[in-house]
Amino acid sequence: MAERLRQELDRTIAAREDSPERRCIVSGAAQPKDALIRFVAGPDGTVVPDVAERLPGRGVWVSADSVSLEKAIKTGAFSRALKASVRAPDDLVSQVASLLASRVLDYVGFARRSGTAVAGFMTVDKWLRGGRVAVLFAASDGAQGGAAKLKALAPDLPVLETFTSGELGAAFGRSHAVHAAVAAGPLADAIRREADRLAGFRIKQIAP
Repeated sequence: MAERLRQELDRTIAAREDSPERRCIVSGAAQPKDALIRFVAGPDGTVVPDVAERLPGRGVWVSADSVSLEKAIKTGAFSRALKASVRAPDDLVSQVASLLASRVLDYVGFARRSGTAVAGFMTVDKWLRGGRVAVLFAASDGAQGGAAKLKALAPDLPVLETFTSGELGAAFGRSHAVHAAVAAGPLADAIRREADRLAGFRIKQIAP
């Protein structure tokens, strides 16, 4: 798992450096890849989300938010862009949200195993005071004011309220986690990128 994620991270960085922009089939605007989701047609003519951007075949791109994706589905934009009769599944929006959430949690778990992510308020606070943190998490179901507490400690850092304590805890191999931090580096960059895309589909985040 760790090696797969590392290889995928390396490929993603290289791809973004080589081809930074694509055109959204809904708005027609060219945007950075980080703000888009890639889709391909599956063998059965079903629209398939390719959040890792590695599936074969002709790909089309939609802005990373549920409104744009729903519009692409309702207006037949996928068939026009793919130049084929394709069907978007009813749960396509939730599919994308689930895939993006899994990517964020996979990266957090990888960071934890590599020693570049920690959970628990006291440990997070220690890392903050040491200047090691690039991304902060506060569980969406944590105590009221938990995210604000982290924000007060690090006003220039993003605090992501993207996951429940159970989801965040699973990435750290425990039953729950309310506060977590990821050190600066490629993994933190990947987490922020995927969390930004997920924010268009799922749960709020606090920006710096």
